[in-house]
Amino acid sequence: MYVLIGGGGLAGLSLAQKLLELGHTVAVIDVDPTACRYAREKIGVMAFEGSAVSTDVLLEAGIRKANSLAAALRSDALNLAMVTLAKHYGVPHILSRIRHPDFAEPLRLVGANHIISTIELGVSTMVSAIEYPQVESMMHFEQGQIEVLKLAIPNRCYVAGRSVAEIAQDSMFPTGSLIIGYQPHPHDDLMIPNGSTVLEPGSTLLMVTKPGSLHQIINFIGGNESRKN
Repeated sequence: MYVLIGGGGLAGLSLAQKLLELGHTVAVIDVDPTACRYAREKIGVMAFEGSAVSTDVLLEAGIRKANSLAAALRSDALNLAMVTLAKHYGVPHILSRIRHPDFAEPLRLVGANHIISTIELGVSTMVSAIEYPQVESMMHFEQGQIEVLKLAIPNRCYVAGRSVAEIAQDSMFPTGSLIIGYQPHPHDDLMIPNGSTVLEPGSTLLMVTKPGSLHQIINFIGGNESRKN
């Protein structure tokens, strides 16, 4: 996949490195020659010096053959312009980050498939880490309508030693939640559990749920063992 990234700042370059590691062909556009040199020499991706909202630069960077484009420029207005041009040139998959929520709807209207608020995402992550230290990580999908979280099974808790089927049938299990992944030990691969999978102490769960159910999940999983009796 050929991915074009507008912006050679921390976000753009970090994205470029991750995509390169995943085997994609990546090009970065930035007005800063130092950022472009870093992208070429330190990361190993293509870099085009110039404005990411210049049609000449975009065509030179191969926007017509791009499978995906990520607008990670320094201002929402520039990202809006880049998304508009990407749509014009027929890029099938367009992403943009935003700083101010007022730009979300305009970005959708001009063709952005995904809009990521880095500030909102960062704040939400920090709030969750403070309120729920048991949760190792959390991701939000569909504009926050779905949450996927990773959390550990304590040595002594309500779900330890029980099967996925038992847990799903429990009347206290939060409605609209689902166990979608299971990691028996930290060095094991993540597996897709079935009803007979038993959750061992010290293992890790991957769950999908609805916003507002996190507190119920924490209470359910971390509850006292005596509730089994």
